[in-house]
Amino acid sequence: MKDPRQIIIRPVITERSYDVMEKNVYTFEVAKDANKIEIAKAVETIFNVKVVKVNTLNVKPKPKRYRTNPVPGATRTWKKAMVTLAEGETIEVFGA
Repeated sequence: MKDPRQIIIRPVITERSYDVMEKNVYTFEVAKDANKIEIAKAVETIFNVKVVKVNTLNVKPKPKRYRTNPVPGATRTWKKAMVTLAEGETIEVFGA
């Protein structure tokens, strides 16, 4: 099994992620090859909480240009996981 810190890369801090925190849903960037079971175990291990549900999605790249560079580029692809915790559980890292 992988180290949990290799599976959970970072929390995703956006307005929408803060809004769903009220519903006990926390958003993380995770390793692309991680599955839902590995993500749930990693969150439980790192934060010492009980995970009820995990939803994942692959974030597609957006086209980007850099100043006068004629060659268009794109943002990177990454995997996002929305983790629902058991009632009464919280993660303090977000400072919500």
